[in-house]
Amino acid sequence: MQSQLKRGTLEMCVLTILCRGDRYGYELVNIISDAMHITEGTIYPLMKRLKDSGSIDSYIVESQEGPPRKYYRITDSGKVIQKEQETEWRGFTEAVNRLLNGEENVQ
Repeated sequence: MQSQLKRGTLEMCVLTILCRGDRYGYELVNIISDAMHITEGTIYPLMKRLKDSGSIDSYIVESQEGPPRKYYRITDSGKVIQKEQETEWRGFTEAVNRLLNGEENVQ
């Protein structure tokens, strides 16, 4: 169940982090890994899908400490999607919490 939850919410997590500021891929992996176990191989295909859909875009920044880094930023349409996903997530978790707390008849 945990891997299914991760897969279903990882996009929302990435978009939420990017709402707070531009990040490069490895940085995203580290931020998310602090909260849940993921690998780089999980993030990069997701980033490509988000970029292809227009939710994010990317740009290259030269680095004095190594190779150039590809940074990602959220687009206006990505912000709309993130807000919709967050609203849906909050409603879903509230409903699940009510059930877990025995509040079966509360809508």
